[in-house]
Amino acid sequence: MSTVHTAPPRSKRREPNWEIVESFTAQGEWSEEEYLELDTNRLIEFTDGRLEVLPMPKTSHQRSGAHLFEVLRAFVSHGKAGEVLYGGVRIRLRPGMIREPDIVFMLAEHSARVGEDYWDGADLVMEVVSPGAKDRERNLRRKRLEYAAAGIPEYWIIDPKLARITVLRLEGDHYVVHGEFKPGEQASSVLLKGFTVDVAAVLAGK
Repeated sequence: MSTVHTAPPRSKRREPNWEIVESFTAQGEWSEEEYLELDTNRLIEFTDGRLEVLPMPKTSHQRSGAHLFEVLRAFVSHGKAGEVLYGGVRIRLRPGMIREPDIVFMLAEHSARVGEDYWDGADLVMEVVSPGAKDRERNLRRKRLEYAAAGIPEYWIIDPKLARITVLRLEGDHYVVHGEFKPGEQASSVLLKGFTVDVAAVLAGK
């Protein structure tokens, strides 16, 4: 009677949601040069040798960001006020810290700070807040401190959970609230005189 040999069951191994860190340098030991050489479609930010993988944006997140980008691009292009880009643009806040806001804008007079690998800061950044607690803490608290410390004059926080757009302006070394705008209102910029967006349209992504 022949014996049937069966392979032992495979142990369930939890695959990492990104293989980059395992393939290269240990956390805490990344150089800025190594980070800038990463070739990935994931959003990854860098702080003092450590990488942080951001959540993949949901469709509603992308719609809100894309709508806001299109409105802002039309405004700044008309007056040649500067350059605006959407998603995946690295901005260097200081040596050892690089972020990737949803939307970044640089005034025309600061165009020399727009580099190929990263921008040297920005004049305005916008973030659409993802729903997780960690992501809300990142955009509502941590990045508010980081962008202010980097001297970015204006920070927009688009918060679908609270159905609100908060516009912050830099005063000294910290942000103060220019306005908290709800559906039915127009969110306005301090930096770009005359620039307003319909809050309901941004939140709806159309």
